[in-house]
Amino acid sequence: MAAPEPQGLTRRGLARLLGGAAVQTLLVACKTGAPWNSVDVNGTLPDLSFTLTRAEDGRPVTEADYRGKIVMLFFGYTNCPDVCPLTMGNLMQILHKLGDKGSDIVVLFVTVDPVRDTAPVLAAYGAALDPRVQTLRGTDNQLAVLARRYRVTYKVLPAEGSRPYTVLHGPSVYVFDRTGAARIMIPKFYDNTADIPGVTTDMLRLVAEG
Repeated sequence: MAAPEPQGLTRRGLARLLGGAAVQTLLVACKTGAPWNSVDVNGTLPDLSFTLTRAEDGRPVTEADYRGKIVMLFFGYTNCPDVCPLTMGNLMQILHKLGDKGSDIVVLFVTVDPVRDTAPVLAAYGAALDPRVQTLRGTDNQLAVLARRYRVTYKVLPAEGSRPYTVLHGPSVYVFDRTGAARIMIPKFYDNTADIPGVTTDMLRLVAEG
């Protein structure tokens, strides 16, 4: 005789909820000790913590405003010629693939160029991407504190000739669970090595923890 189904959401129910082959991958990944496709930073990076201003409404926000959400944190700037648009484009692919399953995910785009990235510029940038993208800016000190917390480097390269100044910055995306704990890091997500299917599976796994 087959063992009785456990109470709560069964494998069949989960399959109906999330659908398709991704669920089978997710069920395997959820086993204790299963590796992530991204870099596991659980216990090695601090919990989400910041004080910044949200460009969309000019409201001061902290990590508490995003408790209950899965946060993908990325440092960039709107004039970035390559890393930022490619990274954000790949993140938008993931949100598109997840659809309604990604309703509890928010992407926080923190500018490292607050001089040019005014609130209206940032708000328009986020609005052109996805409703789940929120853009944040802060004072020099607020930005420095947050960047130092997650070991993010950034440096302004002065203008040269007709070329305007540019900002070098770390390309990683940091992912936090609903409690604000740092869980995974995506170290390079802007070229043809970007593992979009793998990161999508990781995000499904975090969603399923809910």
